[in-house]
Amino acid sequence: MRILQLSLLLAGVSGYLSFAFAAGGDMAFRGTLLEPPPCTINGGNNITVDFGVKVGIKKVDGVNYMQDINYSLVCAPNTHSWVLKLKLTGNSTLFDNAAVQTNINDLGIKILRDGQPFVLGSEIITTPASKPQLKAVPVQKPGVLLKEGPFAAAVTLQADYQ
Repeated sequence: MRILQLSLLLAGVSGYLSFAFAAGGDMAFRGTLLEPPPCTINGGNNITVDFGVKVGIKKVDGVNYMQDINYSLVCAPNTHSWVLKLKLTGNSTLFDNAAVQTNINDLGIKILRDGQPFVLGSEIITTPASKPQLKAVPVQKPGVLLKEGPFAAAVTLQADYQ
């Protein structure tokens, strides 16, 4: 007797579900896949900024030793009104989110775009014809005395259409 009751209950549930789905309409989906035009930064070569061997540990202030970041940005013709964005990715310092951490504690390389901080992970809209001016400058954590030694840091500049 229990088996019969269970069968009737399941039949009732499946009948309810088929009624609920019977009221739906058909859908169709269409589209066109497009690939954004390719862009190349600096001809695919690394961009190097050399601060030299005479960076004074007591003169790092976010102004001294500022260098231009010379780079090129070349993109194929943009025939579909794609929006071009530049982005920096890398490890920022704990004291400045626009500064890349170097191998020396409390020392970073701050990146500026058109004179403003270029926060790592943020995106800026640009065009190949009016790319931003980028600069790099050593910065230090306030209140610390830096230690002597060679320093290095790395960051990635990406150009992506969206």
